[in-house]
Amino acid sequence: MRKWGDRLKKVEQLAQSFELNPLTPHYKPRLWPCQPSSIWKLFPRQSMAISFAQSCKEAVHIFALEKEKTHPGQRIYLVTSYTELWHYYRTYTQSLMHCYEVIPEGAVCKLYFDLEFHKASNEGSDGKTMVSLLIQYVCDKLMDVYGIECSSKNVLNLDSSTKEKFSRHLIFSLQNAAFKDNVHVGKFIHAILQPVLNKAKSGSFLDSGTNSATENNETRGAQLFTEGKPAAAGGTSESPQRKRRRQIKSDLSFLRVKNRDGKDGLFVDLGVYTKNRNFRLYKSSKVGKNAAFTVADDNEFMAKHEKGFSAEESVFLASLVCNLSFTGQTILTWDVPETNEAKTLTPHCKQGSASNPGALSGYQSSPHREVDTFVLTVVRKDGVQGSIRRWNYFATEHLLVYDIAKYRWCENVDRFHKSNNIMIVVDLKEEVWYQKCHDPDCRNFRSSSYPLPQEICVSYIMTLDEEDQAYLMDNAGNIEPHQVPDQVPDQVPDQAPQGSGCLEKETPDVWGDEQDDQDCLESLDNFEQNNGEISDQLLLTCMADFDSQ
Repeated sequence: MRKWGDRLKKVEQLAQSFELNPLTPHYKPRLWPCQPSSIWKLFPRQSMAISFAQSCKEAVHIFALEKEKTHPGQRIYLVTSYTELWHYYRTYTQSLMHCYEVIPEGAVCKLYFDLEFHKASNEGSDGKTMVSLLIQYVCDKLMDVYGIECSSKNVLNLDSSTKEKFSRHLIFSLQNAAFKDNVHVGKFIHAILQPVLNKAKSGSFLDSGTNSATENNETRGAQLFTEGKPAAAGGTSESPQRKRRRQIKSDLSFLRVKNRDGKDGLFVDLGVYTKNRNFRLYKSSKVGKNAAFTVADDNEFMAKHEKGFSAEESVFLASLVCNLSFTGQTILTWDVPETNEAKTLTPHCKQGSASNPGALSGYQSSPHREVDTFVLTVVRKDGVQGSIRRWNYFATEHLLVYDIAKYRWCENVDRFHKSNNIMIVVDLKEEVWYQKCHDPDCRNFRSSSYPLPQEICVSYIMTLDEEDQAYLMDNAGNIEPHQVPDQVPDQVPDQAPQGSGCLEKETPDVWGDEQDDQDCLESLDNFEQNNGEISDQLLLTCMADFDSQ
């Protein structure tokens, strides 16, 4: 009993010490002092990862991971920051070698292409020349439609070709411009590829002697417009070199390829412009393959080397389709009017920016409809019926930017502007909103921040019990399902690769001398032998005393 009493006294002293010196909050490791707190969470479903990412205060993004020896198409979803991912991406090349960027629904993004063809079915096709012609053609169309000048030096060219297949990714880094989302990217690409798509529909791929008058009509029908005026077409104002290039690419015949079965196909994959698309990362390969994307030997793009970033990390950041900032971006859109005429003519293009918005219809609802409803309550009051002209979502900063129509109240001048409209900016990370202005005199103005209503904030429990984890990643980079009895599959995981949340088999040494349990049992036996059985009343009294302390 004396020995047990000594141990009990020691525990009481420790308890008193902890009361005087409470434990600090959960430590969140940092890569280095200038970086944000670490977030590294793995989810079994994409929807769970999206919900969590939207609730994070940190600048996090969603990635999809494939594992060897799993069912085809099965993926794990990772939420972390760009810096955090790169830190472990270059370390755990085995477990993170099949990684994809998730392009969120509605997120402002870069123009991008997925290109491929089967080599054996396309003997004589020169992939490098095809890529070069496509880049030149797209650059011409960007100038014609949006007035944006670019060249191959603005296009990151990534290669994952094998002996069997030619494969490239192209990511356009335009100067202060990006597309509203990847659905608009897809519409733009479909529009500029109409000459070759029309031939695919008519089956004229097989007919090399297509009527020239038909080809000319298709080419004219696919001609693009800017602000209602025809794009520049062959004339005295066009240089001979550009005119020859237009003639070479006029029917886009260089994009025609054959698939493995010998059937007609297209060099450009048009299926990569869907909501929440997974787009394979630089230095990653498909599961079961050993062909990772690397910088192509004919690449002319030079990533900006920022202080503190290596050359490889700069390329990695440039390859991310949604790595864009709200500041100074011109938002490019492609809107198709719902008319019978639109079915036969080229879609009308509307361009807008933070300084020169263009009216849009049909895009008033963002992925956050409850936020849309709140914004409408802000701009509909005192008899003024404001509306959402359009919205843009910047995934990097978790910002929803609303261009407002028919409501011009500006906090800077404390009145309504006579002609210039305003913006409502909703920060989903900080759960606040503020007003900015299109007026030149208020260009750099930002109003005070106001909290969003609690009922529309995306709330999520960030600290979860270890029993709720679905996947774990240990210090060696191994990702395995967490084996927990009777685990509820809908619960979310919580794990960081630093090992701060890794489950390790506890030993008795964690809590002190491994003889504790044995000593406790011996003391209880001695007490019962000398004093008889412990009554229920005594146990209840002890519990009441314990609870009252």
